[in-house]
Amino acid sequence: MDIVGEVRAFNRFYTREIRLLDAHLPESSLSLPDARVVYELAKNDNLTAADLGRRLDMDKAHLSRILARLRTAGLVEASVDPRHAKQRLLAPTEEGRRVFQKLDRGTQAYLERLLSSVEGDAQARLVSAMHEIEQIMTSNRASREPRLRSLQPGDLGWVTHRQAVLYHREYGWDWTYEGLVAEILGKFAATYDPAREDAWVAERNGVIAGSVFLMKSDDPAVAKLRLLYVEPWARGSCLGRKLVATCISRATELGYRSLTLWTNDVLASARRIYQGAGFRLVGENKHRSFGHDLTGQTWVLDLPAAH
Repeated sequence: MDIVGEVRAFNRFYTREIRLLDAHLPESSLSLPDARVVYELAKNDNLTAADLGRRLDMDKAHLSRILARLRTAGLVEASVDPRHAKQRLLAPTEEGRRVFQKLDRGTQAYLERLLSSVEGDAQARLVSAMHEIEQIMTSNRASREPRLRSLQPGDLGWVTHRQAVLYHREYGWDWTYEGLVAEILGKFAATYDPAREDAWVAERNGVIAGSVFLMKSDDPAVAKLRLLYVEPWARGSCLGRKLVATCISRATELGYRSLTLWTNDVLASARRIYQGAGFRLVGENKHRSFGHDLTGQTWVLDLPAAH
């Protein structure tokens, strides 16, 4: 079976049937990409451009052009984030909401007309087939590439446990390292500031594959990258680089001028990730920790000014 040919044929049929190739969507002056942006902004409050790009998995330059076009048309506006003056929050204008509501009603009416000839069991079969396509496509994608999500209950305990277990197995570190991680994450939870901090857990097929934390420091211009780790089975997939890049991007968005981290020189794989991301080594110190003589290292990355 020519599976690629079959998928392409179905795509041609489906895009024609639901009019995705039209210059504008039903009852609207908006193209499909423009409508997707307006939809996300109408359904979600307080999104930055970066938040929007992640939700839509859209190229940054492409999204910037769409937002500029929508602002010129008076459909989208930006306001200063009261929690952080350097961030801009996007929202539909009153005209933008009116256009969206008209589009939403038009799309609903068109699909109702399209499906009016589908009756009885055929409706259930159609919905079941769509669910099956979605499940197959997302499960295959999930098996290849972990997704990043925000913290959920139980994550801090899991990260503490897994880091302690892995570093004991791989480097012989004793239980005092677990105490350090518990102390760091306990303070993070107790003093968490969403305007200055963030965290990401990588997950594949419901199983945690790694994590990283962005934490504030005593200096409001300096953030800390802390507790990066990747499960052994997920290594070699660029997940560590993805976690670090996400942390760097968020620190830039929040207006930090630099990002610092502390590690030990025995963690060679992590050090290569930091070097590849542009961090520079600014200091080393010998210390006795976790039952071993170690060399601690401080790395710093200068961040560009947020736009």
